[in-house]
Amino acid sequence: MQGHPQIIALLNDLLAEELSAADQYFIHAEMYEDFGFKKLFERINHEREDELEHARTLIRRILFLGGKPDVAKRLPIKVGGDVPEMLKFDLEVEYRVADELKKVIAVCEAEKDYVTREQLMVLLEETENDHAHWLEQQLKLIDLTGLENYQQSQTGA
Repeated sequence: MQGHPQIIALLNDLLAEELSAADQYFIHAEMYEDFGFKKLFERINHEREDELEHARTLIRRILFLGGKPDVAKRLPIKVGGDVPEMLKFDLEVEYRVADELKKVIAVCEAEKDYVTREQLMVLLEETENDHAHWLEQQLKLIDLTGLENYQQSQTGA
């Protein structure tokens, strides 16, 4: 099936977002493990896997629409120096991805590509209700309990 060229281009832009997010989560997960924060490592490593699943969904849709997935393109990532900064940078990524998803969903509606729209709605729901929400909760927990108590709770000990 030949998809709309603008939608294919926008899906490739989203693909770059998801792959970049996976890269950022990858380094942050490894940093958490190095710091001894087992629970944060496990969760952020899981988020990295989720981002790769989102990328897989986009790749499959681009291929179905007759496009060529651009898996080399990346956006700059921001590597935090401490736990709060890492969480904030990851939350920024989730907010940015959610905004981009909404823009592409609107284009899909305008072009009457309802199947792509529906697939992107699933990604948006996961981005907003799972990824971003969890990161917001962690930052709130740091505010409520203090950084030292929060970090102690993340060691898994």
